[in-house]
Amino acid sequence: MTLIRLAWFTLFLSLNCSAAEKTAIRLGLLSFGTVAWEIEAMKQAKLADSASYSLTVVPIANPEAGKIALQSDTVDMIVSDWVWVSRQRSAGSDLTFYPYSTTSGALLVPQDSAILTVQDLQGKRVGIAGGELDKNWLLLKALARHQNQLDLDQAVEKTFAAPPLINQQLLSKRVDAAMNYWNFAAELEAKGYRQIMDGRQIIKALGITESVPTLGYVFKESWGKAHKQAVSEFLSGTRQARNQLCTSDQAWQDIAALIPNPDEQVRSQLRSRYCAGNVNEWGPKEQQAAERIYQLLRTESNNRLTGGSEHLQAGTFWAAD
Repeated sequence: MTLIRLAWFTLFLSLNCSAAEKTAIRLGLLSFGTVAWEIEAMKQAKLADSASYSLTVVPIANPEAGKIALQSDTVDMIVSDWVWVSRQRSAGSDLTFYPYSTTSGALLVPQDSAILTVQDLQGKRVGIAGGELDKNWLLLKALARHQNQLDLDQAVEKTFAAPPLINQQLLSKRVDAAMNYWNFAAELEAKGYRQIMDGRQIIKALGITESVPTLGYVFKESWGKAHKQAVSEFLSGTRQARNQLCTSDQAWQDIAALIPNPDEQVRSQLRSRYCAGNVNEWGPKEQQAAERIYQLLRTESNNRLTGGSEHLQAGTFWAAD
């Protein structure tokens, strides 16, 4: 009897030691972002139950707050963009990026608008989310200059505002076109507004055919190398969750409470655009294409977005090997 009890006690200690050895991942998360969909889908599917990590979600108020939290070690990981990662590395940081989505913003107009091309924006009122250094706006300016020798800064009447306000500007006809983030653009599309082009189409029109992610998981390279297995399992789990959301109607319904808009057409459009952003290829070709995009952003922003570095910094993209 004593041996049996000893065996059970040993097993109990083993299981508890195993649980205690799990790598803690603190994820800075916007409550209204699509990453929250994936984390909830992971929870619903119990994808992390047997993993080597334990996940703690740390609410953040906005993307800038997430960046501050990551840099101050309040969180281990956030979702951000590779341009910011490269800029931080040029300043001595060891942040690195793993792709999450290729979905980007879009330029929209009313269904009956006479605007059909970028050139048609000349003389029009354009609402722009994210400010003058918004990457979609910068790339649209590069395209207008490339295709039509058109300087959009001079050719259009610009209105910069937060994404919800940009939508309201278009809905109330105070602007003729809106360049907005993909989820806000999806809401307009569901209401019958017409897309002129999205960020991926802008890139393609600029001669870059590779699909380059816009957002990704960002963490410190040193931390990632110290916890390779946990990081790999977490990233694999997010990909599985995304696939389930895009292929299983039940999985999608299970996270529906996280989508505040009750309109089914809007929800359907959000799902469609979200799933269209799946990262299917990520290798040397895509990373070289990112360098070409970087050069466009550097030129159009006059270094204000990218900082002083002439090229993407080595290590910007996470290499688990």
